[in-house]
Amino acid sequence: MSIGFIFTNFNNTQFTEGVVLSIVSSDAVDAPIIVVDNASKVEHVESLRLLESKHKNLTVIYNKENIGYFSGLNVGIHHARSLFSSIAYWVIGNNDLIFSEDIHSQIVSSQKALDKYPVVSPNIVTIDGVPQNPHVIHKISKIREFIYDLYHCNYFLAGAIKKVAKITHRFTDRDDELQHAVAQEIYQGYGACYILTPLFFENFEELWSPTFLVYEEFFLSKQLGDKGFKTYYEPSIKVQHHWHASTSQLPGRFFWDLSRKAHREYRKYVKVWR
Repeated sequence: MSIGFIFTNFNNTQFTEGVVLSIVSSDAVDAPIIVVDNASKVEHVESLRLLESKHKNLTVIYNKENIGYFSGLNVGIHHARSLFSSIAYWVIGNNDLIFSEDIHSQIVSSQKALDKYPVVSPNIVTIDGVPQNPHVIHKISKIREFIYDLYHCNYFLAGAIKKVAKITHRFTDRDDELQHAVAQEIYQGYGACYILTPLFFENFEELWSPTFLVYEEFFLSKQLGDKGFKTYYEPSIKVQHHWHASTSQLPGRFFWDLSRKAHREYRKYVKVWR
């Protein structure tokens, strides 16, 4: 089985170095790795160029502007498909990931699912052991949709909601991730990492990316759903995630504004109150 990797980078090349080292130390040692840099600061670009010079299977694309997460991945996808036509399965995602030493074997062992579904969502676990998949198994509740609306009404109200959520998370967190050991079809996989299969490329040229950042999970699920597909969650493919390595580089108010714009786009398709 031929696999490759595509990531985005933004002002955090230390994480890109970590994910590259995890791949070249694994049984996917020779797999092509494509990193799309979204106009990072000079020092991070210089670090990327040095990293690229050390690894013959690493290609870095240097965008002149920050075009966002899925749009950045799409740049990598088009580049990958043009240069590596023999690669069937592309692991895509954030650069703040760490892959297991047997990542290639894990993917090979899941080939039946990979050949049945266009997108497979792996078992993503934070560095401190918190599972992040399956992200959304069926749907978002109306109560949670209402809170999303409130959160995006006002920046200061959003801050208050976040503080309350931190205090009450043991009671208010969705319990979908408790099924992290169960392989199954899901509504949305956590956006940090996906595996795109040949079935994806038979039906799509790229990821649907109507927003700069945030809500990527929904837009991918809708892209698939419009053609009758679902994402499949496969717990045997395991990935570690540093979590929020890129978004932590964005100012609080700026990130909230991006989230509000994405939420408005989301509401064009999800009409809870009608």
